[in-house]
Amino acid sequence: MAPRIFWKGYLKLSLVTCPVAMMPATSADEKVRFHTLNRATKNRVVSRYVDSETGKVVDEDEEAKGYERGEGDFIVLEDEELDAVALESTRTIDIEKFVSRDSIDWIWFDKPHYLTPNDPVGEEAFSVIRDAMKAADMVGISRLVMYRRERAVLLEPREKGIVLWTLRYGEEVRPADAYFEGIGKVKLEPSMMKLAETFIAENTRKWSPDVADDPVQEKLLEIIAAKKKGRKKPVKEKTEVPAPSSNVINIMDALRKSVAAAKKNKK
Repeated sequence: MAPRIFWKGYLKLSLVTCPVAMMPATSADEKVRFHTLNRATKNRVVSRYVDSETGKVVDEDEEAKGYERGEGDFIVLEDEELDAVALESTRTIDIEKFVSRDSIDWIWFDKPHYLTPNDPVGEEAFSVIRDAMKAADMVGISRLVMYRRERAVLLEPREKGIVLWTLRYGEEVRPADAYFEGIGKVKLEPSMMKLAETFIAENTRKWSPDVADDPVQEKLLEIIAAKKKGRKKPVKEKTEVPAPSSNVINIMDALRKSVAAAKKNKK
């Protein structure tokens, strides 16, 4: 199946412009999804908005957006007022500046998308923009209206294409210092560090997408397949997870045992 195009527009670097198409780099289509049913009739249950005071169903044309300025006190914003502040998408990704990829912390990255040329005639211009960023070892920064809001985006050359990341808004990112500043400095024994490093070395592997598989989804699909055939797959009883021991653990002993087990498994 051909990838579904999510957005069409233009990629621009100064006077160099080319038509591009964008597709989400991730998908939730394969995720097992459930509908809520009436157990007795097996009919789907639908959700509807109701008035919190009267309990009456609110029709769609009677719904409005409200900003709460106090408890139970709302300011109603009409659709035309919301449209008035909506930014017009120019359908153009105009690269405004360039920064080092390493200068942007991971926490700013939101959603990845694949950007490709949308016209064979524009492939040369696309390649110039992509390869120029690659040669300079830089990523481009632009702004674009996506998901109904204007947001900063980052463009990173990747193989034959470009990966476009939406970046989080400033108010969404919390500084790590507020959470980590209470962690004290601990002087570690060199022998303890050596054992920990040995354990890491024994368990170092090449990255594989299999690591990110969802075993819960696989088990759900097995149950669904069994039900399709008219039989019930036996469900394992829940096992109690033992609580961590409250005794003080000898870290050196624990590390030695961990390294020994890792070496044994590797063999």
